[in-house]
Amino acid sequence: MNYVSLKTSRFLFTLSFLFSFLSVFAQNHGKIKGTITTSDGEAAAGVNIILKNTKYGTVSNDDGTFDFNKVRANSYTLQVSLAGYETAETEVTVLENETNTVNLQLKVSNKELKEVIISSPKSIVSKKTDYVARMPLKNLENPQVYSVIHKELLTEQVAVDIRSAVQNAPGVVSISYPSGGVGVIFRGFSTGVNARNGMETASGRSSVDLGNVERIEVLKGPSGTLFGSTVSSFGGVVNLVTKKPHETTAAEVSYTTGSYNLNRLTADVNTPLNKDKSVLFRVNMAVNREKSFLDYGFNNALLFAPSLTYKASEKLTFNIDAEVYNVNNTRRTYNTYAATSGITNPNDLKIDYRKSMFHDDNDAKTKSTKVFAQAEYEISENWKSTTLFSFVGEDVERSYQSYAVWSSPTQAARRVGLWGPIFNNYTNIQENLNGKFSTGSIKHKFLTGINYRLYSGSFSGGSTFTLDNIDVTAPFAPIRRKAVDAGLVLTTSPVADQKTFSVYASDVINFTDRLSVMLSLRLDNFDREKVGTTEGYSQTALAPKLGLVYELVKDQVSVFGNYMNGFQNMQPVTQPDASLFVLDPIYAVQYEGGIKAEAFNKKLTGSVSYYNITIDNATRVNASGFTEQDGKQVSKGFDFELVAAPINGLSIIAGYGYNDNRIVKASDASIEGNKATSSPENVVNFWSSYTFQNKLKGLGFGIGANYIDKNFFTADNTFYMPSYTTLNGSVYYDHTSWRVGLKFNNITNEKYWDFWGTSQAPTNILASLTIKF
Repeated sequence: MNYVSLKTSRFLFTLSFLFSFLSVFAQNHGKIKGTITTSDGEAAAGVNIILKNTKYGTVSNDDGTFDFNKVRANSYTLQVSLAGYETAETEVTVLENETNTVNLQLKVSNKELKEVIISSPKSIVSKKTDYVARMPLKNLENPQVYSVIHKELLTEQVAVDIRSAVQNAPGVVSISYPSGGVGVIFRGFSTGVNARNGMETASGRSSVDLGNVERIEVLKGPSGTLFGSTVSSFGGVVNLVTKKPHETTAAEVSYTTGSYNLNRLTADVNTPLNKDKSVLFRVNMAVNREKSFLDYGFNNALLFAPSLTYKASEKLTFNIDAEVYNVNNTRRTYNTYAATSGITNPNDLKIDYRKSMFHDDNDAKTKSTKVFAQAEYEISENWKSTTLFSFVGEDVERSYQSYAVWSSPTQAARRVGLWGPIFNNYTNIQENLNGKFSTGSIKHKFLTGINYRLYSGSFSGGSTFTLDNIDVTAPFAPIRRKAVDAGLVLTTSPVADQKTFSVYASDVINFTDRLSVMLSLRLDNFDREKVGTTEGYSQTALAPKLGLVYELVKDQVSVFGNYMNGFQNMQPVTQPDASLFVLDPIYAVQYEGGIKAEAFNKKLTGSVSYYNITIDNATRVNASGFTEQDGKQVSKGFDFELVAAPINGLSIIAGYGYNDNRIVKASDASIEGNKATSSPENVVNFWSSYTFQNKLKGLGFGIGANYIDKNFFTADNTFYMPSYTTLNGSVYYDHTSWRVGLKFNNITNEKYWDFWGTSQAPTNILASLTIKF
């Protein structure tokens, strides 16, 4: 394996050097960039910009900037248009290897512009992202399926938590961990919210606040090739994109109140710090206070997230941002069920749906600190260097966690444990080189990168014990912390440091303007240090990715196929005869094919795909107690997504995921052929809204639904979480300087539980008021 590692590293280095060398040869192309402003001097975001009679077209960014890269040397007419207003045009000449800067002013004020943008569903439909492929690759060029959930949609839905937000993506089911964190299930596998701006993050014990989220990207399928095993699962990756500073001075303050004593205050303030707008600052804050729908329980949180952009020169830009997120709340009870209990699902339990067995003072207190820094340098017209640093610290001061062990539908043993202090620190340093070049008539989009990761942590607590056994049909008092503390015996366990060095490369080869192939490869060397009497170990994993795309209709419809790889590092196992069994990383391999569309002037985007994910080297224990690495699991199914804005003011988001995830080979032969846990077969999401365009301009309403099929909690398929459907609706009025919204959740008052058996809120109402400055 060391030989493979050395050989692969040399190969990737040679490729990088070769492509860098090729890039110095001049191409007869130039670049156009500029800024669009309004008549009152403000940045004009979201307006259409084209070069007439060509294929070139784009939309201005939040700060009004735009650019066209690799434009053939010639003379063009640049046109800037906004529905209902006068079109602006100017002649531009593109010279070989030069940049032409064009600044235009629309004959419309910033206030009028916002009135137009308010009703535009363009941002909800857009799938533009540089994070999914770690390069600027269009959706139709990308052989991977992904969904983008924009903050505009979350505003429309009055979304105040990440769990409701992620369920706007097809096949995605949110879960809350008993440890206090949040995760998702899709394509038959669970994962945390593990990526932030493309870098590693953590949410296992501290969750996530939406106050600093610009959009949520959900990548489908094993994505170890570009993101590594610590960020991706075999189902895919969830990436949060945070809010960035822009050149316009603006601020928003929002207050949301609602059922169960919800009080939430958020603020978003953005401003340039100097006259030439080369230093930009933005800060987002959120204060959240709420009670549980249960008779005991609460969730209080505080978010502070500043960010800074410094444009040091035309070629060099620095971005720095941070988040401090403090949470004091109660964890939901983790229910388990004795095999002899006769219970098959939570509906069998005789406890009142709104009843808690534990008091508020069994709480948890956590803090997460996240720092992200990026230096982006334009080496030449076609080559860019991006240097990134990220640090994530997740600290648990204390975490009282409650458990109920059910021996019958009426009898439960109450247990409580304490975890903490615990800290987990994740540090990543990454360097990416992106470029474009040609070999004859064949065009390349190339990425090569390296990543160094260091993990360190400490662990205390873990003590659980039974306090009593109760009949839930008779009166009982909630357990207080004082009774818990009297019986706790806390321990401290050493945690091994982990170091990972990774190198990766990806080449998107355009043989024609319709046919492209993606070739990607990642090499990871994972090293875990010795801790206590447990020996350390080192593993090397090689993860390839192949993709093929053909555009049936240029810039509108493409068919694609991919082979993708994900992996998990595995610790050596001591066998019953005292021998050491050195395990290989567990690999998941996906084959997928489908079709994507961006039609009707990008008023509709959609995709349909079929996938097959196979794990054929999972670990299992045989009848003699020895570990073997020949377990097998197959997860297959298809995803459908439709996002459309057919007429002004109307938007439709619909998704369907079908999954059949089965255990093919296991240590227990009796479960072979069974459904894997946490794998609902059918998942449906739908949301549609309409905003009036004329007399009642700004007034709108939305309605949506989510259906989650039943999913098994145990591998023997005897205990399951029932299927459920929730209906939601909203009414809002959006003005240029203020916004009001009303949201109705779980309108039909459905009783339902997530994968961990956590009951969910009955019908509830939210009301929000936003003031814009």
